[in-house]
Amino acid sequence: MTRRSCAIYAVGVISAILLVTGIGLIASQTFRRVMHNRLKKEIVLVEGSRVFESWKRPPPPVYMEYFFFNVTNVEDFLAGAKPVVNQVGPYTYREYRYKDNVTMVDGGKMVSAYNTKSFVFLRDKSVGDPTLDNITTVNIPAWAVMNKVKGSFWKSSMVSIWMNSIGSGLFTTRTVDELLWGYEDPLLTRVAPSNPDVETTFGLMYKKNGSNDGEFVFHTGEQNYLDYGRVETWKGQSQLTFWNSNQSNSINGSDGSAFHPLLKKDERIYIFTPNLCRSIHMEFEKDVEVRGIPAYRFTPPRSVLASKEENPANEGFCVTPKECLGTGLLKVSPCRKGAPVVASFPHFYLADSQYAAAIQGMSPERTHHQTYLDLNPTTGIIVRANKRAQINILINRISGFPKTRSLNDTIFPVMFLNESVVMDEASAARVHKLLTIVKVVSNFPLFFVALGAVMLLVLIVLLMRERKQKASAEENTSYSPVSEKEKEDPQNGTYIGLAPKVEAQA
Repeated sequence: MTRRSCAIYAVGVISAILLVTGIGLIASQTFRRVMHNRLKKEIVLVEGSRVFESWKRPPPPVYMEYFFFNVTNVEDFLAGAKPVVNQVGPYTYREYRYKDNVTMVDGGKMVSAYNTKSFVFLRDKSVGDPTLDNITTVNIPAWAVMNKVKGSFWKSSMVSIWMNSIGSGLFTTRTVDELLWGYEDPLLTRVAPSNPDVETTFGLMYKKNGSNDGEFVFHTGEQNYLDYGRVETWKGQSQLTFWNSNQSNSINGSDGSAFHPLLKKDERIYIFTPNLCRSIHMEFEKDVEVRGIPAYRFTPPRSVLASKEENPANEGFCVTPKECLGTGLLKVSPCRKGAPVVASFPHFYLADSQYAAAIQGMSPERTHHQTYLDLNPTTGIIVRANKRAQINILINRISGFPKTRSLNDTIFPVMFLNESVVMDEASAARVHKLLTIVKVVSNFPLFFVALGAVMLLVLIVLLMRERKQKASAEENTSYSPVSEKEKEDPQNGTYIGLAPKVEAQA
């Protein structure tokens, strides 16, 4: 075997080995599985892991925007007219959040922590000064007290007299700062001596600046990557006690700050939110991209706050059979000390149309009022999020309070908030680097296929050259006349030259 033949044979063998190996690795997804297993071990809530420090202190800036609904026709509404509101906001605060008192529990299988939040006002991102801007809105303390004493003629009469004597009406005008962070309410001050559980100060965010929602215990994800960040208990309980069914009282999913890696489009994302006193789920909507990072957008479907008729699973959220609200609403009075507070999405987005139609100034829009999470499917990291919720008060006639005589049942909007975050550039760069490594390692078998394809091309070239050289050699060794005389020879080209015979000399 010649040297050239050996080279061709070697190139052919190498090409075949590379192609078979590469295709086999792609089919078996060996490198992809290796990389995914690596991610499952890296993305866990334990000291020294890739994500633990950022979980405790998230680096991207979080902003909390507050929008208020200013009532412009209070007297007309109390006389039976349709309420008119105009939206005022945003009043924007930088939200600083971190996990406090982080402790490994249950032999390191779980971790306990407190979600501490604090807020700093940002004037350049706001429409005005919260200490100066006044908002006319529902007098929530008054409605809370009236609902608390309804059914008792003596108590209702006493509270009605107090309200008249101190000038506490059904609506109030307060500064944004007072409505958010608290003010001394005269009616609560009057009620407190006879009820020690009553706070004299009221505010929608009262005692929520620099505080936490109680102790959470999370799964680390070491035992099962699908449990990464999942809440095991809140305030020492694995089940809530606010609602009327086990399903409604279940604590499902994470607290909204961590999601397991290797997400799929067909799975539901569960989040437990203490502000709603329940768990909600989100479903895949579409593919998006944020700072060059691919992401899946998950959003709550209409069924999350659907009526019991539309979604029977929600019947457990009815406070009583008579207090079962329509689609798009959730009465959270069981976890708000009995106050007639109703949660919804902003402007009654995804709710029955009757609720937005009852208030002049409501205009639900998907772009501005949808809640969503954009999650990178490989790592489960949040790259962008907007959590939007609206606080409403249920207004109706209450016996014993003549001022409510002309009122119809109305879900009255007070305020909505938008808690938003977009991954910062530094974090995005780190995620890009990680995704590049995952992509390169997962697609490494393609290198074998590409190299095998190159070797196959080399083999084809060598074979073509070998064939060409053989053809040329055969052409050179075939017969061809060597002279004109040979061409003219009648004896078929055979010419033998004879020397003249020489006689031997005697």
